Amino acid sequence: MSAEVVVCGETMLLILAEPGVPLEHALSFRRSIAGAESNVAAGLARLGHGVRWLGRVGDDPAGRAVLAQLRAQGVDSSCAVTDPEAPTGVLIRDSHPARAIDVQYLRAGSAASRLSPHELEPHMFEGARLVHITGITPMLSASANRATWRLVELARAAGAVLSFDPNIRHKLGSPDRWREVISPLLAHADVVLAGEDELELLGVPDPASLLGMGPGTIVVKHRDKSATCLTREAKACRQPAFQVPVADPVGAGDAFAAGFLFGLLHGHGPDQCLRQAAAVAALVVQCPTDTDGLPDRVGLDRALAALTSTSGETVIR
Repeated sequence: MSAEVVVCGETMLLILAEPGVPLEHALSFRRSIAGAESNVAAGLARLGHGVRWLGRVGDDPAGRAVLAQLRAQGVDSSCAVTDPEAPTGVLIRDSHPARAIDVQYLRAGSAASRLSPHELEPHMFEGARLVHITGITPMLSASANRATWRLVELARAAGAVLSFDPNIRHKLGSPDRWREVISPLLAHADVVLAGEDELELLGVPDPASLLGMGPGTIVVKHRDKSATCLTREAKACRQPAFQVPVADPVGAGDAFAAGFLFGLLHGHGPDQCLRQAAAVAALVVQCPTDTDGLPDRVGLDRALAALTSTSGETVIR
């Protein structure tokens, strides 16, 4: 079956400590999944789009849990590869709105790191309007890097819009390594969603310069949590973050990407896409895990109405 959106990348089993308790002292944990691309996939699936996840998991309980959770989110995982020889990656972290969050990765030699170009076939992209990738996948291994360039090729052949989020994770490599592997991908994307600190690390101090390299839409997430959208056709527009109580900030960037790409798929203008992105991010940071707060279409509309309302009424009666 065809899918409107295709994503590819690493999804790990998430072991999340009880809220507010440092990882080293936590006694209670809950299970979920974590992965930049699959977070975006879940966000777009909940908003009504047909989404396919491409990736690899181990033939183990963690891998089966990942695939089951993706299916529960409405994401097609039928093309996923189950590796009998490598484990599913695991991410263990704590959760605190006002303290640095400790994250421990168990991903070395994981099934996801063994992604290779020959596992990606044209039929997986039939009907795709959007292909979304991040910088995490090519940083996992040399074969995963080659697979990422295969994704670029297949997205182009399918006529799909290619969106790219660098999603820099410093534990995966040095700044020099990120520049070497990730910077070349910027020119091949149609849509770039990146933090201003990420662009600076990648050697792009002026985001508008990317518009002359290939991308037609650049979304810059600023340090103050606002975001700016730059395009070739329209004047730059800026959206502040919605002020909400934060329970868990992890996953906000992926939620933002899902909201923005939702608007893009519906032909909305940059200002509306940014509002929707900010609203989805605001919903996600109020809940634990990366995906608990992701809304459906009705939930997004209600959230936008409440977040932009001046009446103070937020209860849906």
